Amino acid sequence: MPSAEGNLTWLPLTDHGDLVAPPVAAAAPLVPGARVAPIDPHLADTATFCETYAVAPDASANCVVVAGRRGETVVHAAVMVLATDRADINKVVRKELGVRKVSFAAQDEAEALTGMIQGGITPIGLPEDWVILVDDAVVAAGPVVVGGGVRGAKILVDGASLASLPGARALPLALPRHDPTTHHEESRP
Repeated sequence: MPSAEGNLTWLPLTDHGDLVAPPVAAAAPLVPGARVAPIDPHLADTATFCETYAVAPDASANCVVVAGRRGETVVHAAVMVLATDRADINKVVRKELGVRKVSFAAQDEAEALTGMIQGGITPIGLPEDWVILVDDAVVAAGPVVVGGGVRGAKILVDGASLASLPGARALPLALPRHDPTTHHEESRP
């Protein structure tokens, strides 16, 4: 039966920083009790990962990097929702960032700014001046799996600890699951 731990072997993140991206390893003390597991990097995409490693999709949280613009000013942020949800990028995220336009950051831009690899980007270890928007469902989920900054590792962390990272705010971000007529950008890559 799928769970947050799945069938992976979890190790203390603070003792195994070599498995994650350098900024993630440096920020490990910010998420006490976090654990890391090595995975096959070819199986890192959410649906494949959850199926292969028996991790429940509602115990997996996705992180997307967005760029918001107001005039010449660009604001980068991370948006976290459960894998079963989509973030309301065009309304909630745009309003929360106080920008006129918001879009997903280009892959090369996201990787250069975070020091992490697309498909493994996590809020743990992001630049301190970034905003991290964490959906209330992630905070309430208990243990959740997030990226390790690389495609070859995942981190198991209490969802509430993500809302206590520098620059993080918890709020309702997810679109209603039952409304297929809502046309907003999805948070799933």
